[in-house]
Amino acid sequence: MAKSMINEQVHSAAAAGTFTIGGDLTVNRLGYGAMRITGPGIWGPPADEDSALATLRRAIDLGVNLVDTADSYGPAVSEELIAKALYPYPSDLVIATKGGWERPGPGQWTHNAGPRHLAESLEGSLKRLRLDRIDVYQLHAPDNVVSWEASIEALAKLRDQGKIRHIGVSNVIREHVERARRIVPIVSVQNRYSFADRESDFIVDYCEQHSIAFLPWAPLGQAQEAHEALKKVAQDLEASPLQVALAWLLKRSRVILPIPGTSSVKHLEENLAAASLELPQAEYDELSAVSLPATGLRD
Repeated sequence: MAKSMINEQVHSAAAAGTFTIGGDLTVNRLGYGAMRITGPGIWGPPADEDSALATLRRAIDLGVNLVDTADSYGPAVSEELIAKALYPYPSDLVIATKGGWERPGPGQWTHNAGPRHLAESLEGSLKRLRLDRIDVYQLHAPDNVVSWEASIEALAKLRDQGKIRHIGVSNVIREHVERARRIVPIVSVQNRYSFADRESDFIVDYCEQHSIAFLPWAPLGQAQEAHEALKKVAQDLEASPLQVALAWLLKRSRVILPIPGTSSVKHLEENLAAASLELPQAEYDELSAVSLPATGLRD
């Protein structure tokens, strides 16, 4: 067996390198997604609030300075816990949140990206996060009953009012990004993407061409039921399949900022160890060549 590529020391997100969002927000490339600190079905408070708060604080201790959340996570719970755990915030912390989806119940999502709702959602996020301005505010998803341009124009207006620094989009196809960029600069795209789900490959390439951050949600994808090739590489590197899946994302493109989420300090530390995992080019090429079934975009 090859020598382990991850040593026993505590790992920092800084080992993944940095990316600058929007030209002025430099973050370590391995971030943290705060959806899982809510209750079952992404509904209500977590079963163990102390563990959720400890996980958020440990993430910051280990160099995470990009935290992604949304007003619909809980709803409101994730943003409230972030403020409770981390406020006053470190000067380099970038909090990205989202609006445009509502939560009528556990495991349920409904679209609402109308201009009025987006303005109300932003005000709620500002209050819960105890901020005067959101660094990166993302439209959570296109709304089939609201024109895409109307939603983006509403965010552009809020940006002009100084309540948003940068605008991002989520759960989109390339056409959405292009149409949004005709209205206002778009600094990030957040789509489902992982080693096991490459439906957004072409959007990753587009983002790289235009230096737009790409935040893959569900970055561990189906690695829990890891493909044999992923298991083999993980065994050779004495790492877990999940760590290799994250390392593959980091090597896939300089604009990819994985945001794996968890409410466990132990799992957080295991995820952040991927920042130090050196995935050799041959193994990366082998994994990239694996043929996987298309899964379709969530929109």
